[in-house]
Amino acid sequence: MLSTTALVIFVRNPISGQVKTRLAKDIGDERALAIYLQLLQHTLEITRGLSFRKFIYYADEVCDYDLWSVPGYTKRKQNGNNLGERMLNSFKELFDQGFTRIIIIGSDCLQLKTENLEEAVALLESNNAVIGPANDGGYYLLGLTKFYPDLFTNKPWSTDKVFAKTIDDFINHGISYALLDELSDIDDVTDLEENGISI
Repeated sequence: MLSTTALVIFVRNPISGQVKTRLAKDIGDERALAIYLQLLQHTLEITRGLSFRKFIYYADEVCDYDLWSVPGYTKRKQNGNNLGERMLNSFKELFDQGFTRIIIIGSDCLQLKTENLEEAVALLESNNAVIGPANDGGYYLLGLTKFYPDLFTNKPWSTDKVFAKTIDDFINHGISYALLDELSDIDDVTDLEENGISI
């Protein structure tokens, strides 16, 4: 099973002024960048020991030398005009390569643990989809066993409606799904406080 399981990690290139922009409005670009680097390091630590294939998809350009330049991670570039298109294209790319279970996460969730990812893979043995709701109305993880393009279209990305609209799609298309625990992404100052990060 693990050889045909892929973990996709969407990351932004860590450039001051281009990451955590909502957070930067309150704490400044440099502090926001430092927090994003902390989130990237956390994401590396919780995924490094996983035995399935791992793919880093960069928002802008692939970095030849960075913290992902370690064994076990394949680097690629995101492709698409919005988040939905970029996720759709990454899922399609990997399903076309023969993977049968694909999970995608971002790099914004300090509460995410290795156990959550292992649970998600296990849940895909008996479900076509697994989703991890974020407390802002989005989701921090989506896993699929088949390619469902409709999940990535006609969504109000970066709003509190994304999770609910995705659940509607599961129901309307008869996609069996499982839920993970609700977690908190780090997007604003309130999220920092909830995650015990000093401002």
